[in-house]
Amino acid sequence: MIRLRLMLSHISIQIMAIVFVVGIILSLFTAPIWMWLLLPVGIGAQMLNEYSLHRFIFHLPPPAQQWKFDLLYRAHYGHHDFPTNRGLFFVPVWVAVPMLIVNFSLIYLAMFLIAPTLAFELAVLIVLVGGIGTFMGYEWFHMTAHLTLPKTWVERHVSTLHNQHHFRDFSKWFHVSPGGHVIDRVMGTAIDRDALKQRQRIAFIRTLGMRPDDARLVSARVRFADKYGLTDAEVERARVS
Repeated sequence: MIRLRLMLSHISIQIMAIVFVVGIILSLFTAPIWMWLLLPVGIGAQMLNEYSLHRFIFHLPPPAQQWKFDLLYRAHYGHHDFPTNRGLFFVPVWVAVPMLIVNFSLIYLAMFLIAPTLAFELAVLIVLVGGIGTFMGYEWFHMTAHLTLPKTWVERHVSTLHNQHHFRDFSKWFHVSPGGHVIDRVMGTAIDRDALKQRQRIAFIRTLGMRPDDARLVSARVRFADKYGLTDAEVERARVS
């Protein structure tokens, strides 16, 4: 119940949950049975999207301009800076909703070229059901990885790999959803067990390689402190750590 309440307290999860339910209802009434066989397409596409967004967007080099840095800090840098802050667990709504629109539009156009009369039904099933369902699963497992509470075997496995991304090497293990480790292995961003034993923790791991007292980081922490309940002590500790 703790996890469910925490997820449903976030606006992006609320919106995605509503769209997911709408997608299921539409698909149940409009999609023929055979079309449900394409659900794995949406799951796989979202897992690729999860990996790509995390690796190539959320881990962009820190911008020089403060306003751009603040956007990236809210999107992801801040989560690394304060990995147990619950307000920073989830993808911001201004990232989630545009990505949903882009994904739906791309799949709809692709399906329109293949089967024009079924393009809408296919896009709904693939994106709104398969894609958003996978996104909700990602948010669940990601949140669980950062909470201290009883976990299933799968949740413990995800937590172990995700913690390596946060506390050993932030340039590895970009997946979160179960099974996504296959993408990391194919893309060369996995850490095998033998390498892990020899790998030292990267310097300034929680600030993605930036010095903790970098002016951009200091400014972003101060800006978002009230919104995410960061105390003066936490902000100062992050600056000198």
